[in-house]
Amino acid sequence: MNDPQASTASASCASPDTAAPVYRRTVKSFVLRAGRTTSGQARAFAEQGPRFLLPYRAAPLDLAEAFGRSAPTVLEIGFGMGDATAHIAALMPQTNFLCCEVHEPGVGALLKRIGEQGLTNIRILQHDAVEVLQHMLAPGVLAGVHLFFPDPWHKTRHHKRRLVQPAWAACVAERLAPGGYLHCATDWEPYAHQMLEVLGAEPRLRNTAVAADGFAPRPAYRPLTKFENRGIRLGHGVWDLVFARG
Repeated sequence: MNDPQASTASASCASPDTAAPVYRRTVKSFVLRAGRTTSGQARAFAEQGPRFLLPYRAAPLDLAEAFGRSAPTVLEIGFGMGDATAHIAALMPQTNFLCCEVHEPGVGALLKRIGEQGLTNIRILQHDAVEVLQHMLAPGVLAGVHLFFPDPWHKTRHHKRRLVQPAWAACVAERLAPGGYLHCATDWEPYAHQMLEVLGAEPRLRNTAVAADGFAPRPAYRPLTKFENRGIRLGHGVWDLVFARG
């Protein structure tokens, strides 16, 4: 999601082994939210944090070292309370999931699920995913990127705060390996069409959808959230987009 203080989309996508320019005001991947960490989540930080939390550093991340194995790695941007993340990680044990979320109760909730479900293929960065993309991930290292239900910034004057912008799409495309994918989902139709336009204009990305409207069916690995189920009952739509790196 986006930072409510951000106002421009000038995020750099310099390679992590080169000095990137510093921008004081850039689109971020999050909105800071109020929330209280429960005792169970705090306990999960203490018990699971040392193994599954990674520190942010403006330097290339050795994924094999971080996960203790070499495997395809998917970056998940803004996992909320971690329900979908834990579900997908359990379905895909041969894939590594590098997950970014700044909301402390959400991080604690996912750490709690990791312990309860015995998941070993998740690592968490409690940091802005835009900076992780820019500074910690080398070109071509990702097998996939998940962006599920980012803040749509409904008002027209706030559209520039949306995460999916040309500079961000270029950054993602550079970090994806050939054949890697970007999966976005949103329940806000105007944002869905903006995503379609922005991603379709990135020359290194190819829309995998066969439908004439350019949207993809929900991949089987993405579960329906409680919020999404409620929206469907009320007649609200959900749009999935799946693009592949050429």
